[in-house]
Amino acid sequence: MANEQTEGTERWGNPLADRYASKEMARIWSDRHRYGLWRRMWLALAEAEAELGLPITPSQLDQMRSHLDTIDFVKAAAFERQTRHDVFAHLHTFGDDCPDAKPIMHLGATSAYVTDNTDLFLIRESLDLATARLATVIERLAIKANETKSIICLGRTHLQPAQPTTIGKRICLWILDLLLDLEELHHRRAHLCARGVKGTTGTQASFLELFDGDHKKVRHLDELVSKKMGFEKSFPVTGQTYPRKIDSQVLATLGGIAESSHKAGNDLRLAAAWGELEEPFETDQVGSSAMPYKRNPMRAERMCGLSRFIMGLQQTASQTAAVQWYERTLDDSAPRRLVLPQAFLATDAVLVIYSNIAGGLVVLPGSIRRNLEQHIPFLASERLLMAATTAGGDRQELHEAIRRHSHAATAGIRDGRDNDLVDRLAADPLFKNVDLQAALTVEGLEGRAVTQVDEFLEGPVQEALRNCPERTDESELRV
Repeated sequence: MANEQTEGTERWGNPLADRYASKEMARIWSDRHRYGLWRRMWLALAEAEAELGLPITPSQLDQMRSHLDTIDFVKAAAFERQTRHDVFAHLHTFGDDCPDAKPIMHLGATSAYVTDNTDLFLIRESLDLATARLATVIERLAIKANETKSIICLGRTHLQPAQPTTIGKRICLWILDLLLDLEELHHRRAHLCARGVKGTTGTQASFLELFDGDHKKVRHLDELVSKKMGFEKSFPVTGQTYPRKIDSQVLATLGGIAESSHKAGNDLRLAAAWGELEEPFETDQVGSSAMPYKRNPMRAERMCGLSRFIMGLQQTASQTAAVQWYERTLDDSAPRRLVLPQAFLATDAVLVIYSNIAGGLVVLPGSIRRNLEQHIPFLASERLLMAATTAGGDRQELHEAIRRHSHAATAGIRDGRDNDLVDRLAADPLFKNVDLQAALTVEGLEGRAVTQVDEFLEGPVQEALRNCPERTDESELRV
């Protein structure tokens, strides 16, 4: 039998809330916050109806205000088991707390009035927190990009050695993806509306009856309630619910953050394998229970895993929007209870991890240089070709010689020998007038990478950060 100490271990806990996401995001999607908002939605409606002349007294409103957070969850759960209706159960519980106000609660409204307006409120709060977290990640990456803008490293296309770049320039590619995500967050936040008061099928028929056919008062009621919720406006038309396409669009935005984070996480994991970058690794951290020497990139791996989970949720939101019949069907309810909170909690977790990595990223210049120099003879082949041609050689003959020597050197590397391309070229009479060492210097092969970093950080990045004044301090992982 479970006791007070073991009760929490007798049921499954959602790892997103218990293990990965911040307490702040978990609080936003908590039952207490949600159902407290339901009561505030009922109060906002009653206040607006009173302001427009319905017979609702100040004492009734005061009674509602005094019980916004005194929720008896046990009683509400009992009512829900009896009625199979969560909104009715909480309305009944609120009414028991406010007996004088009970007759005027939920006047003219349908369940979607409280549930949908609350969901939009929660989405708005979550978008604000996600925006602050994303700006924090961008800021930390920008600092690291500036610090490492001159560290030349091996570029890779097709995951094969390519023209050199710099560590800072590579980090800027991650930042650019996040700037695009930040734009999407701003767009979604700016265009988010309240559902408002629309009635059972969106026609506002019940409110038109309450106000004796006065269309102006019904429109004013919709505006008043929306503003009390902090929204500038409501959707101009709805069915019973706000458009489920909003959920799909929001999930696409969160999915974009997941895409960007996953790409950066993969890059980090590959760089760790080559010994060029390391994520933060704490003194007592254990990489493997069997291999004590291991320093696994567990943060980046977790970031990638959670990102894939977020991207998978997009499809559910899209399907839910697609299968809504006419003014609404209830098959949206169960998936939305799962998808919306989990998508935001997972995104929050990803950004906390990303912030942690960005703030403590370890760059290993020695390994970076070693990996680069192993391939420099190949990467400098174009420079060698131009130098030998300028010295009087035949370009086509020189090109064939470099191609032949390069393939031979590659074969030797695959057999476990050092790269001997320089020795081969030095022994070839075609290159006797070429200063091979000058041609094989690393500097200059990175092109405009350093300047590009400066221009990018001073321009688009600083502009984006100025438009996002909020930051979050939390970057420590819970586990």
